[in-house]
Amino acid sequence: MYETITIEKDARGVATLTLARPEKHNAMSALMLEELTAAAAQLGGDVAVRVVVLTGAGKSFCAGGDLGWMRAQMEMDRETRAREAGKLASMLGALNSLPKPLIGRLQGNAFGGGVGMASVCDVAIGVDGLKMGLTETRLGLIPATIGPYVLARMGEGRARRVFMSARLFGADEAVDLGLLARAVPEADLDAAVEREVVPYLSCAPGAVAAAKQLARDLGPRIDAQVIAHSVAALAARWDDPEAEEGIAAFFDKRSPAWQAD
Repeated sequence: MYETITIEKDARGVATLTLARPEKHNAMSALMLEELTAAAAQLGGDVAVRVVVLTGAGKSFCAGGDLGWMRAQMEMDRETRAREAGKLASMLGALNSLPKPLIGRLQGNAFGGGVGMASVCDVAIGVDGLKMGLTETRLGLIPATIGPYVLARMGEGRARRVFMSARLFGADEAVDLGLLARAVPEADLDAAVEREVVPYLSCAPGAVAAAKQLARDLGPRIDAQVIAHSVAALAARWDDPEAEEGIAAFFDKRSPAWQAD
């Protein structure tokens, strides 16, 4: 049914949603965004599903945006770019509002949009040694459509430590920033995720869904206006000469004009 993701369900009602482009470090293509949005609707509407675990196949959890998809956007007009950004915003919104507990199982690195994916999980567990980073500004872009979810997860003060610098940080700092609940050795990852899953199997599913919705209602505002603002901000950034230079330098395997030697 899906080409870029897989869904497996066990007898308890625990569904594992896996990003399945390991050869591309699970970078998000337009097709993956569409499939993740559809999967969120499918899992959200399945009364047999009690908990969803989000993970990746291979070495990386999610490397962010697919490079081919990004290169194609350089040839698009602003309206088309905004539609593409809207696909990412729609996917994140669908996962963020999933009426099931969403447990992140980060078995590897997460960059850019991958940090956004971790941010929409209700709790995320990562392996020791993983790296994370909001790397968009290296390309002359900004972490726009993921921004509302990253800010909701970290809080503005902590987010500003890493939101603009594009620096990479490890699992321990990700815990301190609030992106990860904890970091564990690779051998302990499944057990740590299971400890998050099991309590929900004793809870009333409708009450869990209602409690999650209440938490979102009482938390930072992420409504249509906020999402539209983030999409417009990214579309505007794509029009800036810095974005053209940053993307071109990346594909040319050279330093952009602003990088200090």
